[in-house]
Amino acid sequence: MIQANDRMPTTEGVIAAAQAVAAILPPTPLLPVEIGGVRAWVKADNLQPIGAFKIRGAWWRLSSMSAEERAGGVVAVSSGNHAQGVAWAAKRLGIRATIVMPHDAPQVKLDNTRALGAEVVLYQRPQEDRDAVAAKLIEERGGTLVHAFGDPWVIEGQGSAAIEIAAQLGRAPSRIIACCGGGGLAAGLGLGASSAKIHPVEPVGWDMVGQALAAGELVHAAPDAPKTICDALQPNVTKELNLSLLMGRAEPGVTVTDAEVRAAQRFAFNTLRLVVEPGGAAALAAALAGKVPVDEDTVIMLTGGNADPAAYAATIAGTD
Repeated sequence: MIQANDRMPTTEGVIAAAQAVAAILPPTPLLPVEIGGVRAWVKADNLQPIGAFKIRGAWWRLSSMSAEERAGGVVAVSSGNHAQGVAWAAKRLGIRATIVMPHDAPQVKLDNTRALGAEVVLYQRPQEDRDAVAAKLIEERGGTLVHAFGDPWVIEGQGSAAIEIAAQLGRAPSRIIACCGGGGLAAGLGLGASSAKIHPVEPVGWDMVGQALAAGELVHAAPDAPKTICDALQPNVTKELNLSLLMGRAEPGVTVTDAEVRAAQRFAFNTLRLVVEPGGAAALAAALAGKVPVDEDTVIMLTGGNADPAAYAATIAGTD
């Protein structure tokens, strides 16, 4: 049986993943947007069936599994969007799915994951190690771990967005600005758009990819890391695999504040008529705040739209 750590993601794998995704899902829109008098583009992956780009990596990972692996089921760890991606793919393929999720994940993400037929196992964040909880489940029940950002197939699947972008633009993008948690999307985009500058954007205090790129080694989140509204972008540390793929490929990391993220959510609502969750708006926040330059071949990833209704309403109304 092939283990995830026996395999390196490749550009050829990204292309194959894009073909697999295209076979079951239409491309998400590439929409023009004006920022600072410059027309750039947004890739609206918040309009995926599960409301997030995570469906890409989940589908490529699960559809690539052997019959034996599928029979054993899958275990994933997620704050919500990867959970829904895995649950969606597992339901379509007839695979049993167990998802380890934080107790404080947005209720909409918990409800949607359960509605797709997955079993949800809660853990206490930050007291419990979510990877340890998943490892114990696999030891007790068996199954294949589908890591949210450190799995080779998942990385390739996320990179499928780059193949779609080039086809829609009719040329290679000059840069792609990406919301970044553990770095799975940024790593995949780097493989799928090798000539583009890849800008990972993370919440202030949770820039574990940006700090790792600067240090050349893994960096863990501080015990007193600040709270962030970007619940989807809070891994304690990236993986060696992601760092190795991003070193030399990605631009220096950029951080955004909660206020900048909220401004981006309002901009997406008012200008693009799109609902974007906080973590899914981080890349747009960086562009709007002038932290990353944009040109006519720049693409900004909108990665998720699973916003908590009450919190989102307050953000749009400007009362939060």
